[in-house]
Amino acid sequence: MSLVKYEILNKIAELQSFTKAADAMALTQSAVSHAITNLESEFGFPLVNRNRAGITLTTEGETMLLAIRKVLQENEKVHQEAASLLGLAKGTIKIGIFKSVSTKWLPEIIRLMEKNYPEIQIQLKEGDYLEIEQWLLSGEIDCGFINITHSSQFHIISLKKDRLLCVVSNQSALYHQKTVSFEDLEKEPFIMPTYGGYHDIKQLFEEHGIQPDIRFELMDESAILSMVTHHLGISILPEMLLDSIPQELRAIPFQVDSYRSIGLATRYHLSPAAKKFAETTQAWLQDSDKL
Repeated sequence: MSLVKYEILNKIAELQSFTKAADAMALTQSAVSHAITNLESEFGFPLVNRNRAGITLTTEGETMLLAIRKVLQENEKVHQEAASLLGLAKGTIKIGIFKSVSTKWLPEIIRLMEKNYPEIQIQLKEGDYLEIEQWLLSGEIDCGFINITHSSQFHIISLKKDRLLCVVSNQSALYHQKTVSFEDLEKEPFIMPTYGGYHDIKQLFEEHGIQPDIRFELMDESAILSMVTHHLGISILPEMLLDSIPQELRAIPFQVDSYRSIGLATRYHLSPAAKKFAETTQAWLQDSDKL
C-alpha cells in the first residue's frame, strides 16, 4: 500500500493537482486525498500545501519526494529484472528530450523500440539541457539527451557532434563566402536563438570575444529561419535542423568548426528497459552514420 501512496504523491507533484492526479491514476479524488493524509500522519509533517493558488509540495515534501522517487525507480527496476529473467523486455522508461532530437531521431528510435520491445512503454518529457539534467537529478526521468560539454555528474553515452552553422539570406554580404569568421558576425544584425540552460551560441561568443548586434531573440527555430529569410538578420543554428532550409538561405560553416556534442545521460544503474533504449539509440545512430 505504501508504494501506491508514493505513486500518488509523485503524480501530485508532477501534475500539481489532486484532481488531475486522481484522473491519471483512475482513482477518486477522495482516495488521493486520503492517501496523502495517511502519508503525512506516517511521516509526522505536512507534505502538500493546499491553497487557492494551487497545489505545491512543502519543503519537507520536496525532500521526501526525492527519496520516494528512488524507491519507485528501484521497484520498477525489480519488476523489469524479473521480466528479463523470463526472457521478456518490459517496463516503463521516462526520457528527457529537446526539440531537434525529438524531430530528427525519436520517431525512428521509437519505431524500433516498439518493433523489438513492444512491452516497453516510453514516456517523453521535453525541455532544455538544464531542465533535463535537473529531471535526472530529481528522478523524474530515467535518461535524457543533453549537451555533454557541460555535464560531468551522469553516465554519458556520446552520440553525435552536431556542427553549428551560420544561416544567412541571399541578401547578406556573407552569402557567397565558403566559410564565416566569428568577426563576420558583428557586421550584420543577429537573430539570437534563446532557450534555457546552457547556451552553445553565447558560449561561442564569449570564447571568441564577439559582441554581435542582437536584433531579436527567439526560441523557435522556424521563426528564426523566417526572420533570416525576410532579410532581418543572420543567425546560428545546429546542422541537425538545417537539412531543408528555404532555397534563398545558406548555412555556412565557420572557419573554425564549432559543435554541440549530444549525448544520452543516464543514471549509473540503469533498468533493463532503459538499457534497451540506450542500446537501440546507439545502434540506430551508428547505422545512420554509415548511410
